[in-house]
Amino acid sequence: MAKKPKRRGKHIPQRTCVGCREVLPKRTLVRIVNGPEGVAVDLTGKAHGRGAYLHDKRSCWLRGINGGLDHAFKTKLTDQEKQALTVYMDEHFPDGGSVLLGDEDLSR
Repeated sequence: MAKKPKRRGKHIPQRTCVGCREVLPKRTLVRIVNGPEGVAVDLTGKAHGRGAYLHDKRSCWLRGINGGLDHAFKTKLTDQEKQALTVYMDEHFPDGGSVLLGDEDLSR
């Protein structure tokens, strides 16, 4: 009698957070895209352009805004793009007061 083939589990795409470098399922991260209109948060996950991913934690967003996204996009974020991402972070992840860019100690 022939054996039945084993069913494999469904593939879950993995992505790396540019803030903390932790690998997690794609659905648990927020996608930031550098597209034709500039850098923006991509809630659909399908916008055109080069994408990078961040946790939903302020520490990861601050690290990303202060350099992780620059490296991932192979370009330098403008002050307007940094400000727009900071506003999004403040609205969606209010873990404390507003933190100015560059004030966090990244040596941890």
